[in-house]
Amino acid sequence: MSELPFEKPLNELRNKIKELKSLSDGTGLDFSEEIARLEERCKELEDTMYRELTAAQKMQLARHHQRPTSLDFIGAIFTDFIELHGDRLFADDLAIVGGLAKFNGRPVTVIGHQRGKDTRDNIARFFGSPHPEGFRKALRFMQQANKFNRPIITFIDTKGAYPGDTAEARGQSEAIARNLREMAGFGVPIICVVIGEGGSGGALALGVGNRVLMLENAIYSVISPNGAASILWKDASRADEAAEAMKITAKDLLSMEIIEEIIPEPQGGAHRNLEEQAESIKVSLAKHLDELLQMSAEELIEDRYHKFRKIGHYRMAEAEAGQAIE
Repeated sequence: MSELPFEKPLNELRNKIKELKSLSDGTGLDFSEEIARLEERCKELEDTMYRELTAAQKMQLARHHQRPTSLDFIGAIFTDFIELHGDRLFADDLAIVGGLAKFNGRPVTVIGHQRGKDTRDNIARFFGSPHPEGFRKALRFMQQANKFNRPIITFIDTKGAYPGDTAEARGQSEAIARNLREMAGFGVPIICVVIGEGGSGGALALGVGNRVLMLENAIYSVISPNGAASILWKDASRADEAAEAMKITAKDLLSMEIIEEIIPEPQGGAHRNLEEQAESIKVSLAKHLDELLQMSAEELIEDRYHKFRKIGHYRMAEAEAGQAIE
C-alpha cells in the first residue's frame, strides 16, 4: 500500500514495529513491551491523523491511485451488471462506464466515471476525463432508464471533462449542458455518489440528482484546486492552498446543504477496505432509494428542482440606504 506524504510519520512507526517483531522472532529476544508501547503510539497517531485531515490531505486521498473506481463499486454493490457501450453517434468513451444492474433485486441503471488502474488503462480512459461522446453515452443510458422507469445511480470521480481541442470540436459544452437539462426532467429517482474527485462540469454532468452523497474523503468543486491556483496565482503548485480556501470537502458541502449525506470511509481511506466501503455505500443508497421510490414522477422532478434552487445565497444592497437585504 503506497503512502501519501502526510502518512510518512505513521508508516515509519509501522515499519519500526515490523522490524522489532522480526528481530524478536529471529533472535528470541523479548521486545514485547517496546512493541506494545509503539503500537499504542501508532494507534493514537493514526486516530489523530485521520480525524484531523486538512482539505489538501483529503484531496490527496481522493486522488489516491489505489482508490476504488466506479467499476470496483459496481462489482461489489450490484448484481447482474450488464455493461453497455457507445453513444450511437461517434465512439465508445471508456472514461464513462454504465449499464443495467440489480440493486437489492431491483433493476437500476448505474453510470460512473472510470479512471484507469495503470498507465496504459489511464491513457485509454483519458484518466477519467470524458469527451462529449462519454456524456452522450451516459445520457443515452439515463434516457433508457427514464423510459423503462428504472432508478438511476451515478458514481462521480473525475478531475473534469477532457480539456483538449478534440473534445471542444465535438461539442463538449453542449454535451454537458444537455445532460444537465435532461437530468433535471427525468421522472425517476436519481442518486449521485461522489466517490473520489468531483471536478467542474465533468462531474456535474452526472450530478443532477435528487440526492447527492459523498464519501468522507472525497472532494467536489467547480474547478480543480490545481486549476484554481493556476488562475488565481498563476502557480498550480499552490493547489493545497486553493483546496483549503475553496471549501471542497464533504463536511463543507454538507454544511452548505449541497449534499445530503457523508458516507464514512475505513480509517486511512476507501482503498484500505473495498468491501467495508462498498457496504457503507450500499446502506446509504438503500435508505435514500426507499424514500425516493415513494414519490411520483412529478414529485421527483419538483424535489430535484428545489434541491438545486436552494443552493447558494445572495445579497442585494439598497443604493441609498446602504443596507443589505438578504
